[in-house]
Amino acid sequence: MDSWNAPEIASLPGKGEPLRLFDTSSQEVINPLRPEATEATLYVCGITPYDATHLGHAATMITFDLVARYWRDQGIRVRYAQNVTDVDEPLFERAERDGEDWRVLGLRETALYREDMAALGIVPPDHFVGAIETIPEIGEAVARLLETGHAYRHESGDVYYSVDSEADFGAESNYDHSTMVKFFGERGGDPDREGKRNILDPILWNAPKEGEPQWESPVGPGRPGWHIECSLIAMGYLSDSIDLQGGGTDLIFPHHEMSASHAQSLSGERPFARAYVHTGMIGLDGEKMSKSLGNLVFVSRLRADGVDPNAVRLGLLTGHYRSDRQWSDQVLAEAKQRLARWSAAVRRDTALPAGEMLCRVRQHLADDLDTPRALAAVDAWVEEVERDGGTDPSAPILARDTIAALLGIEL
Repeated sequence: MDSWNAPEIASLPGKGEPLRLFDTSSQEVINPLRPEATEATLYVCGITPYDATHLGHAATMITFDLVARYWRDQGIRVRYAQNVTDVDEPLFERAERDGEDWRVLGLRETALYREDMAALGIVPPDHFVGAIETIPEIGEAVARLLETGHAYRHESGDVYYSVDSEADFGAESNYDHSTMVKFFGERGGDPDREGKRNILDPILWNAPKEGEPQWESPVGPGRPGWHIECSLIAMGYLSDSIDLQGGGTDLIFPHHEMSASHAQSLSGERPFARAYVHTGMIGLDGEKMSKSLGNLVFVSRLRADGVDPNAVRLGLLTGHYRSDRQWSDQVLAEAKQRLARWSAAVRRDTALPAGEMLCRVRQHLADDLDTPRALAAVDAWVEEVERDGGTDPSAPILARDTIAALLGIEL
């Protein structure tokens, strides 16, 4: 599957400290990379393309874009894969509701997602992979899990993964059992289905059902479950054990727990990821933003209304990536004002030296992507330039390149 065009990224002088991020599994801020690493593997869960890209998607993708940008700034080669869940129940349900083919819906929304990502300055993944593209590998993997006792066939013909077969199950999320059951039921699971060995067992392979697509596989006709696609895409395009798996906090359980367990059962490598990093949720005017409430803010709608995508990105960076935070007209207005002041400062012929600002932006990003402080470091330089001017002709260029390369804001 094609991704989108990559923005040009300037090389900056010097190098920052190693990037440290909060790992959900250990509940500690760690460096996900091995000492002296020259390569990093990053897997981020992408969209289910039944609707347009909303600000929650955007905030997540911007977060891991910052991760990849920082690593690249350190001279580390980043191998990045992202999936598109282009075959799943939400896609079928939306297509049926709207009276259109689910394939057409998926292709259209994926194309719009690409446009939104390019507009937001997101560096594309090396591998942008649809679940459908991975079905042959998924079928073979499910067959192996059946053979090794990590899976079983339900009386309906569906194939389930046995969570009791994986010794490390639960290590990624660290949730208690009642929380797992709650989230499993709310986020695509079927804890009440009879005939399962454990109420938390997730579907690996769906047997044929009327009105749903199906493919041939070593375990019979059908289609894959949700979690196994990410396991196979990450393992197939990156490694059996990766450095970082990322997504929103709503993916901690069951999705990331299940996909990690599937991968570990298939490869024997533990843990699946050295770090599991999750982003907070974006609300709107004090309320949760969700499709059920009908208050999603779409990136494409903002763009159509003439909003500069750099202002959208800057507005989302004003809060820490791990915090649940609010979007509002005020957030956008303040981002526009900040963008205008930054733009004016870097367009000067001369300014005060920007080397210290570069060091501070790197320092704050290295500290668990502390974007509020990184933005404040830029603000401080801009305020000094507005007050005192400066005579360094290279300073505006270095400031512009710093803001673009590390924060992804094009001025």
